[in-house]
Amino acid sequence: MSEIVCLGIDPGLARVGYGAVAQSGFRLRALNYGCIETTPDMSFNERLLIIYNSLQEQINICKPDLCSVERLFFGRNTTTAEYVYQARGVVMLLAAMNKIPVTEPKPNQIKLALCGVGDAEKIQVQRMVQRFLNLDEIPKPDDTADALAAAVTGLAMEFSR
Repeated sequence: MSEIVCLGIDPGLARVGYGAVAQSGFRLRALNYGCIETTPDMSFNERLLIIYNSLQEQINICKPDLCSVERLFFGRNTTTAEYVYQARGVVMLLAAMNKIPVTEPKPNQIKLALCGVGDAEKIQVQRMVQRFLNLDEIPKPDDTADALAAAVTGLAMEFSR
């Protein structure tokens, strides 16, 4: 049975969570996961370059068949949204350059896929990530767990096509 790999991304500027999940039949396993961090004392361009290089390295390591990038939702903080959307653009560019198809689940779709309800609490999603991937503990920071949740959802969306 062939294996399909999804690289989940929780985009941000200060922290970008990533998580590669492999699916073989109904079995899921985490391949690699973590968080790319940048600091405000770096220039904006330097921060984007770190995100770009770090994610390209993850693509080289896990060789994903697809990428799942959580859709962003912002209320009123348009300044933060502007920077995060630019970081998200780097993620989308990397996927395009590496010819990796992208799914873009909304937060409520991720909650529904993992917990069965679209308004699940963050901790519920994190516990389901831990359970689905048979991890000893909930991945930290939250961005990492969110990226793994996006990957699991991306695989579910791909499987349901």
